[in-house]
Amino acid sequence: MPTIRVELFEGRTPELKAALASELTQACVKVLGGSADAVDVIFHDVKRSDWATGGVLWSNKGQAGTKPAGSA
Repeated sequence: MPTIRVELFEGRTPELKAALASELTQACVKVLGGSADAVDVIFHDVKRSDWATGGVLWSNKGQAGTKPAGSA
């Protein structure tokens, strides 16, 4: 069965992570079959300063002068 790696911004509560792990596990069992005990979910919390989209760090989103390269 699968190991699911979930990367998200830090700050989610353990309760939210538990709820997401449960939903992901149920979906895997439904689609792939097998046992819930065989599904692993690993959470990786990422600081906004360690994640960029469109060439802009999420910690800088909304700040002046942070448009991605090639944008007008």
